[in-house]
Amino acid sequence: MWIECFDKDARFEGDEMESLVEQLVDHVRATHDVPYPDDEIRLAGRNFAEASVREDGPVERLASIGRVEVHAVTDDRIDDWLGFFDRDAFPDNPDWGSCYCLDPHAGDTPERPWRDVRAEMIERLRSGATLGYLAYVDGRPAGWVNASRRSTYAKYDDVDREGPAPDTVVGVSCFIVAPPYRRHGVSSALLDRVLADGSARGARFVEGYPRREDTGEDSESFCGRQPMFDARGFAPVEEHDNYTVVRRQV
Repeated sequence: MWIECFDKDARFEGDEMESLVEQLVDHVRATHDVPYPDDEIRLAGRNFAEASVREDGPVERLASIGRVEVHAVTDDRIDDWLGFFDRDAFPDNPDWGSCYCLDPHAGDTPERPWRDVRAEMIERLRSGATLGYLAYVDGRPAGWVNASRRSTYAKYDDVDREGPAPDTVVGVSCFIVAPPYRRHGVSSALLDRVLADGSARGARFVEGYPRREDTGEDSESFCGRQPMFDARGFAPVEEHDNYTVVRRQV
């Protein structure tokens, strides 16, 4: 197993997780001036270390892929969703292995054990508090989009407060594509399904939050890239520090 510092300036490898965690704490305290308490750094280190073992899906990008099929994550697909996040979503980036896409709903909160986050998201999917879609290629989950109502997103509760009511807006908050299927149009297929379903879900608008600066790195495109939204008629609504709000009617 291994742990990498959040600033990517140190990596620790070994078989004893607690030893790696303490090395991380010592490094952070010696190198970085951050407000996080030691226990939160330790928890982040444990989450990372466990994800580095658990996330064992393939990392090599495929030269070509089969047809993409997209399905809403209903009760009968939660096991597929769990398999995707447990193993295939972040084998190249274990630092995100504890997210399970709760972050848009929770906003800026302290680190939590990944099992607790996972359990909360299962309940959100079952209750309908979170709604999203899985993309499948050859029967295997290849990508995910969180397409819940903006009213459920603490992360975006300051968006366009004079605009449409948040419960009338589907917010496309996060795209996750497994490494073999990246740059093959999986995110586009997911977004097209969100748009196609918007009216039936009673939404008036679909909204996205692409990052303002696109470095070209896969890890920077989790909100979807601006050209993908532009090609589908989304218009900019307002600028925030790190992202642009884009919107179109359904």
